[in-house]
Amino acid sequence: MRMGISCIDGTGRWHENKNRIEALALFFRKEFSWKQDAFPIVQQHELKGGQDLSEPVQRFWQIFFELYESLPRQGPGNRACAAKALSLCDGLRPSPTVLDLGCGVGEQSFYLAEMTGGTVVAVDNHEPFIEKLRAEVAKHGFSGRIVPLLGDMADAGLPPGSFDLVWSEGALYNIGIQKALEICRKLLRPGGYAAFTDAVWRKENPPREIKESFDLDYPAMGSAEDILEIIDVSGFSLKGNFLLPDEAWLEDFYTPMEERLSEMKQKYGRDEEALAVLRRLASEPEMHRKYSEYYAYVFFVAQRID
Repeated sequence: MRMGISCIDGTGRWHENKNRIEALALFFRKEFSWKQDAFPIVQQHELKGGQDLSEPVQRFWQIFFELYESLPRQGPGNRACAAKALSLCDGLRPSPTVLDLGCGVGEQSFYLAEMTGGTVVAVDNHEPFIEKLRAEVAKHGFSGRIVPLLGDMADAGLPPGSFDLVWSEGALYNIGIQKALEICRKLLRPGGYAAFTDAVWRKENPPREIKESFDLDYPAMGSAEDILEIIDVSGFSLKGNFLLPDEAWLEDFYTPMEERLSEMKQKYGRDEEALAVLRRLASEPEMHRKYSEYYAYVFFVAQRID
């Protein structure tokens, strides 16, 4: 999950969400003040859903994906957190079959293959992520152990009851946690595990600036207790949950992001449109340093019950 403006869902389509569209329009109106048509064009998209986005919006996504496609991972997390979550999967069978939903470029897919000794099917809807993962799989000799698959994580066409572990880092919110857990349950064998991270509020009444940032991307975001309640009614038994530590944000996600943003600012020089988008993207790590006491990523591990 990416804090900030992210309006592409688990199917790769534009979210028809009025708040998100209006927020993106406001961003263009503020940053690209010389493009007077930016706001009405985005409104037009809302009315005629499914058409091509306006040129300014396309420019945002071009730069957004240029950044995220170049990162080692697309959200917070690290190997130590993956190992801790796996340790909660008590009795996971040797050499399990694992599904990694919303895998991005697949850093955690390699962790899973190495630490479980099993096979990982890694699914994402963004073709450049999958192409990059395929190249890395071949390069590092994981062919047959990691299977990159371009598809919709809400309906990847995979057979029910075929996985021992369904894994997802920061992606399930795109289709809603309850719906996502229903999908996970169908794909799991009896006794299988779902392990996923999700953003949660740690305190009530967060400052307006950080609340508005998350509302652009995850307006339904709740507390860890809200997720636990959903797990409880979705045919799972909680095995454990824990907060991701600061290093999973700063060292493994934001440090590479900020290094890449610096390179991109040099590349785009005096391109004011591009620089405005880069400033918007750079605000995410800045917000985290300022407001991290108000929110967190939590790793949840739950076992299917029958």
